[in-house]
Amino acid sequence: MKRSISLLSLCTALAACAGSAGAASSVTLNAVSSDGVGEAVGTVSFKNTGHGLVCSPALGGLEPGLHGFHVHENASCSPAAKNGEMTAAASAGSHYDPENSGAHDTPWGDGHMGDLPGLYVAADGTATHPVLAPRLQMEDIQNRALMIHTGGDNFSDTPKKLGGGGARVACGVIGGG
Repeated sequence: MKRSISLLSLCTALAACAGSAGAASSVTLNAVSSDGVGEAVGTVSFKNTGHGLVCSPALGGLEPGLHGFHVHENASCSPAAKNGEMTAAASAGSHYDPENSGAHDTPWGDGHMGDLPGLYVAADGTATHPVLAPRLQMEDIQNRALMIHTGGDNFSDTPKKLGGGGARVACGVIGGG
């Protein structure tokens, strides 16, 4: 009986590990432009917590200040035509919005699920401050893109859509299982 319980416990533990083995726990972000995907700027690691998904950046070579930071719907960082012009990482699509809210909002609000807290880049071009995405877990972001935009994000569609963030400057494809 004890052997059966031990064997059952071992099988359960292995099944749990196998189920999470394909989930990406980090992503490499690369500089992006209308010409394509460039050099790596670092990584962002992910960890599920009871309060949501913690995203921990280890990035460098970025413009200092606050940047828009979002999960985008498609697993691609390639440039694509947008309004007749090649645009950096446009193939990543829009902000991840599985509930079709159609609204940009705070990470804890009712808008896009992919709206993350702003990414702070220090004067030396590094970003190391973790951010919390309270409505996301690791399984939500698999097979999506993580994007850094120029400029900050006011978490509103006014006075400019999508928080007023600018061009896409860095992107990484989050793998899946």
